[in-house]
Amino acid sequence: MSDHIPVTVLSGSLGAGKTTLLNHLLTNAGDRDIAVLVNDMGDVNVDAELVAEGSDTDVAGGVEELSNGCICCELQDDLETAVVRLARNREFDHLIVESSGISEPAPVARLFTTESAAAARYRVNGLVTVVDSRLFVDTFGGEGTPERTAAEEDDRPLSDLLVEQIEVSNAVVLNKADLCTDDELDEAEALVAALQPDADTVRTAFSEVDPEWLLDVERFDEGEVNDLPGWKRALADEEHEHDGEHDDGHGHRHPDEVYGVASFTYRQRRPFHPERIAAVLRDLPDGVVRSKGTIWIADNELRQTVGQAGSSVRVEARGPWIASLPEVEQDLYRSNRPSLEWDEEHGDRRTEYVVIGTEFDEDALRDRLDDALVTDEEWEDVDALPAGPFPTENQDETALREPAPATVE
Repeated sequence: MSDHIPVTVLSGSLGAGKTTLLNHLLTNAGDRDIAVLVNDMGDVNVDAELVAEGSDTDVAGGVEELSNGCICCELQDDLETAVVRLARNREFDHLIVESSGISEPAPVARLFTTESAAAARYRVNGLVTVVDSRLFVDTFGGEGTPERTAAEEDDRPLSDLLVEQIEVSNAVVLNKADLCTDDELDEAEALVAALQPDADTVRTAFSEVDPEWLLDVERFDEGEVNDLPGWKRALADEEHEHDGEHDDGHGHRHPDEVYGVASFTYRQRRPFHPERIAAVLRDLPDGVVRSKGTIWIADNELRQTVGQAGSSVRVEARGPWIASLPEVEQDLYRSNRPSLEWDEEHGDRRTEYVVIGTEFDEDALRDRLDDALVTDEEWEDVDALPAGPFPTENQDETALREPAPATVE
């Protein structure tokens, strides 16, 4: 075991119960000496004050704060300075970094896993996401519940943030479980398992988590390749289907059929008609919680990456298809990527699109995707097709669908 100080990175949407969880851990620390670093987007770090107020004098001395920024982006340097200063000035057994409600845990963890002054003193113990179970069920339920954005400082839909924080987690705390039925919690657990198959899950009320479960279990392995989000795992699984693994003949898997949660991967070496596929993506079934992948749009030489969570659907251009480059550049790319799947006719152009959800008609959705492909006649005159809403400049992004604004009663 490394003698580096273990770090737990704590994330979760605003109001999920992160501060309550911190105070619970500090109050029930036992023989542990815990240091806490709290990040808040405001000028005044309210969370740090609440944690300090809820802690005894000894522990409160280990509460550091970063305000007016986000530690996953503009406060990275401040974060490194703060954690190194903590390790230099005070002895403690465990560091908990609580990010703001709009932060993603992966960039924070990266600070402790790359060559840095922080990595020389710390090791990541786990990435923990606290989820408001009631909000999670409502957001991804089939009733079309209006969504709000993650926060005033972040215009991303809440569903995007919830999904991203779960997908990179090692442990998920389903908080406010007392506000949900057992069936709703069962479905929530199944959805978490579909989004991140390797995450441990626990149900709580008032964030009362067993400190041993959260702090003493080593869940993070920098070299572990299995800790993939569900959509990436689905792509990886399908690569083995020709060997008979996970093979049910349809290119999909069922994380938990008991609760209606399933996923499938749609693959095609024929491009989509720009307007028809846009219509499909704007009208995905209510039961589709998460879908992501690369799609091939006719007469567009850029790889289009679709990211959907709940009622939010966004598309970003992620560089050109290698097959669209001059032959010399193609050869260079292919020599550096020996595992690249290459079709003699279409090169690397193809669609790989993973869909995860609950109680949706897979066959019907596959048929709609098939119908959105270009016909033979359209393919012969692809230049005549409409451009559609997809980006034509690298790294440009467009929103195909945004959540309906939440109403205030």
